[in-house]
Amino acid sequence: MVRLKRVYLPKSPDDGTRILVDRLWPRGLSKQRAAVDLWLKDVAPSSDLRKWFAHDPLKWPEFQKRYRAELKKCPLPLQTLRDKARAGTITLLFGAKDEQHNEALVLQALLQRKTKPAAVN
Repeated sequence: MVRLKRVYLPKSPDDGTRILVDRLWPRGLSKQRAAVDLWLKDVAPSSDLRKWFAHDPLKWPEFQKRYRAELKKCPLPLQTLRDKARAGTITLLFGAKDEQHNEALVLQALLQRKTKPAAVN
């Protein structure tokens, strides 16, 4: 199972492995309070893409395309997430205030599509 959560929210028992998917550490948050198990900076959008997007909902469709293209060029971090998701529940942590337009949503969609077990014939 792949869950999403703002990193500023408290840790809960059903989070499983907590993975921060932002390139930058969240402002004003201590490592202890964040309770991050893995900080996977390399799966985050590039700085250029992040700055271009600026969480503008009008740019959301194009952001998703560009971000998926970036992930294809550097597949190892996404594979790490897939492996963790296959092993158990993971929670993708993000710092953005906008919970409807952020990289964690794109990653969740990709992971849910790719981590389901194969059908048995």
